[in-house]
Amino acid sequence: MKEMQKLLSRVRSCVDRYSMIKDGDRIAVGVSGGKDSLALLCVLSELRKFYPEKYDLCALMLDMGFDASETVGAAPSDTSEIAELCSRLGVEFHVKRTEIARVIFDVRKESNPCSLCARMRRGSLHDLAKEYGVNKLALGHHFDDAAETVMLNLFFEARIGCFSPVTYLSRKDLTMIRPLLLTEERDIKTFVKKASLPVMKSPCPVDGATKREDTKQLLKELSREHPNIKKSIFGAIQRAGIDDWGININ
Repeated sequence: MKEMQKLLSRVRSCVDRYSMIKDGDRIAVGVSGGKDSLALLCVLSELRKFYPEKYDLCALMLDMGFDASETVGAAPSDTSEIAELCSRLGVEFHVKRTEIARVIFDVRKESNPCSLCARMRRGSLHDLAKEYGVNKLALGHHFDDAAETVMLNLFFEARIGCFSPVTYLSRKDLTMIRPLLLTEERDIKTFVKKASLPVMKSPCPVDGATKREDTKQLLKELSREHPNIKKSIFGAIQRAGIDDWGININ
């Protein structure tokens, strides 16, 4: 499939340039059920067939417990299709039940829940990774996410920065890697549609109503008049060497 080959090429380039994978790594893909993490899972599963550095792969997912929240009242999460995908790929799949949604929406009654939710999800995912002997956690952030994050930090936090391609958490002895950083979102969408991946719709009541979504729409508008604006932002963060980027990519 040409769509898979395109993603493989970009992911391998990113993995090589930032030395993301070493021989003997046990890598977990943090699967949310969204298009990005499912695409990453498929690509890393394919890459391990021929990549010179041999690694083990598994998929980890958090059940946010939206069905247990009186405020949200969502139906129970059905992860059976993702489990079937992992079975076809020959990848272990583990799901951890949490009460994150209940804590955020019922107990804390957060009006702006995204920051707390992200912290709680990260903590639970890191713990789950250690439980299954993982030393590297692969996250689905892509090229567009990086450009949006730079703008978010500039607009709302008055700083210039972005998440790093590789981040080592010394307290957990766990390394975060982001192999999709050289892959554009449109290419991920094309692959996911072609491969008919089982994307799950988020039941979160604030999904699509966030500052990140506002920034995404702003960049979309700007890109109509300035088609290379995301590449310019991406290149600027690399040339500046901020947050361990430090490598120019054509």
